[in-house]
Amino acid sequence: MLTKQELDKADLPLMSDEALLSSSLDGNMVAFDLLVDRYYERIYGYLNRFLKDSDMAEDLLQETFLRVWKKRGEFRNIASFSTWIYTIAGNLARSEWRRRKRWRMLRLGPSDNEDEPDYELADERAMPDRVVESRLAASELLDEVAKLPERYRQVVILRDIQEMSYEEIAGIVQVPVGTVKSRLNRGRLILQEKLGKWHENA
Repeated sequence: MLTKQELDKADLPLMSDEALLSSSLDGNMVAFDLLVDRYYERIYGYLNRFLKDSDMAEDLLQETFLRVWKKRGEFRNIASFSTWIYTIAGNLARSEWRRRKRWRMLRLGPSDNEDEPDYELADERAMPDRVVESRLAASELLDEVAKLPERYRQVVILRDIQEMSYEEIAGIVQVPVGTVKSRLNRGRLILQEKLGKWHENA
């Protein structure tokens, strides 16, 4: 017959993210390890695509989970755990990106001045089919995503690669849903223009 501890452990995989985090407050490392397992690949992919640096992505991934562990008592259910952990990872990625820009002392792409207006575009289409379906264009697409200004790059990765809802992205980026859509459209337009030129020259 299973002990209560063994039963609790057996039930852990069925628990929600929030319940696992709550369980980890008592020092339950098994519960926390399950959270790490659930989010490891997703958060790593997000960080790696944001920074285009696998080593730094791995470092920030570890820092993300370390901060989640240290701040787990501060989590409030006004947002999902998913939104919370992506917010932590996103803040770390943006800080690293800005640190690199200061260090290099040069611009890595178009202006990312927050005072520059966002453009509301009616076209909600993703990349043209010929680009999305082309295996040859896949690496070029990711390269161009990495070159997008920060505020566009983040929403494109979260929406088109991580497949998050507009509401989830708004919670992570901490802007209204309308701004998320505007930035997404603008980012997609930049990618279409860049990839269009790449195909013309191919």
